[in-house]
Amino acid sequence: MTPTLVRPHRPHAETAPRVNQCARARDWAEIQERMLVPLYEAVYERLEVGAGTRLLGLGCGSGLALLMAASRGAAVTGADRAAPERLALARERLLPGAWGTRTRGDTRIIDGSPVDAADAETPAYNLVTAFEPIGCLAGDSEGLGGLLEWVTPLTGRGTPVVLAGWGPPERCATSAVLRVATKLADPLRSTGSWRPALRDDLEEVAQRAGLRPDGSGRVACPFGYADMDSAVRGLLSTGLFDAAVTATDQAQVDKELTEALHPHQRRDGTVWMPNVFRYLIARTP
Repeated sequence: MTPTLVRPHRPHAETAPRVNQCARARDWAEIQERMLVPLYEAVYERLEVGAGTRLLGLGCGSGLALLMAASRGAAVTGADRAAPERLALARERLLPGAWGTRTRGDTRIIDGSPVDAADAETPAYNLVTAFEPIGCLAGDSEGLGGLLEWVTPLTGRGTPVVLAGWGPPERCATSAVLRVATKLADPLRSTGSWRPALRDDLEEVAQRAGLRPDGSGRVACPFGYADMDSAVRGLLSTGLFDAAVTATDQAQVDKELTEALHPHQRRDGTVWMPNVFRYLIARTP
């Protein structure tokens, strides 16, 4: 039976805030995405990603994690059906010779589901990553579970699948800031607002997908911004405040987000929030 791809349910789509998606994708790629570089590096170092790696990145977005793997010699394929503007940036980044990086000719960026990343001539992938952190948005684990249903037919037995999530709220300074999204989106709390990460979020997703947990780790990923404007733009680019904007308005969200960030602003104007993220390595059956 062909698995059904499940995406997080997003009610009230007709009233979703209108945003400039190209500008948001740029803010993500230029401001926010780099905050997770320590996570990518830790995973690639632990799994010895290199010339023999055939990596499939689920929810690859604007492709920074793919670019880092490609710079290690890996053959990379990215798949994402939710963010075409980010995918356009990923294609720019991963063109041969782009950004001074040598990328292999078999690099692919696919606007679609993981099943679109396979054909009769494609060798099996020996590493799958899902680096978009779960455990902070209502429904995000269900969406990831749907993606993972496609993984096993595309890989060999025992292939590592890496899942990522937010660490404990008490070790993530950004958690207090993200609570603004929950407060403002109270009428829509079950439809895409922030929630505290739970200890076994990643393990539960892996087990529901039929994957076997095989190690985990924690990585410090501080969120650092040049100024308050960059911090607000970077956090808004995550999409975690969309429900709040729908329930109130953009001006109200900007105001309360700025107020929540003030305790983290330094005397030189920079904004700094220490965070810890988790990753889980699970194996295909």
